[in-house]
Amino acid sequence: MTDKIQKKIEAAMEKEHRRFQSMCAYEAAAYEKGAQLIAGIDEAGRGPLAGPVVAACVILPRDIFIKGLNDSKRLTPARRDILFEEIREKAVAFGIGMSDEKCIDRINILNATKLAMKAAVNSINLLPDLLLIDAVKLEDMSIEQIAIIKGDTLSVSIAAASIIAKVTRDRLIDEFDLQYPVYGFKQHKGYGTEQHIYAIKKYGICPIHRISFTKKFVGGYYAD
Repeated sequence: MTDKIQKKIEAAMEKEHRRFQSMCAYEAAAYEKGAQLIAGIDEAGRGPLAGPVVAACVILPRDIFIKGLNDSKRLTPARRDILFEEIREKAVAFGIGMSDEKCIDRINILNATKLAMKAAVNSINLLPDLLLIDAVKLEDMSIEQIAIIKGDTLSVSIAAASIIAKVTRDRLIDEFDLQYPVYGFKQHKGYGTEQHIYAIKKYGICPIHRISFTKKFVGGYYAD
């Protein structure tokens, strides 16, 4: 390896470290105030026409560095899969919470999201000192919390949670694709793409569709 290539590699790694550190500002401030266990919380699946909303709660070790950790929406599926495994391996603790389509139809997507987030927090065996949450405030929680707009781009803890939630949900939707192949769930993950809406209009809805999200497209029901 030439000196020129080596310097480029080192410069790129230094840049990545700086980017990562910039996403640790909320965590660093909390540690300065005495926090020990900081949990990031995010969700995946608020917008789709089908499937659950999935939330994740992740506590990362202090001073951790995970190369490439970012908002899940900024990563390729392959990169998310790699980071998913690394986060699971290195996290102090992580938990998952879900609200299915029936819950979403019953209490609306925002309340269902909050319910899934609370379930994710309650699923871990540790009590966090602080919750850093992407844009949402959770009622009836005794733990201190900070809601951060676009938190998955500003906090490493929330970014880690966004990846855990996204990969968990995507893999679940891929399983539903095998059960209901006519909708193409593996391609669009339940979002309202042209392909998905066409299939709904043609076949009606299946058991994992959110009625409150799809009633404007069709009144039928696909039972197989």
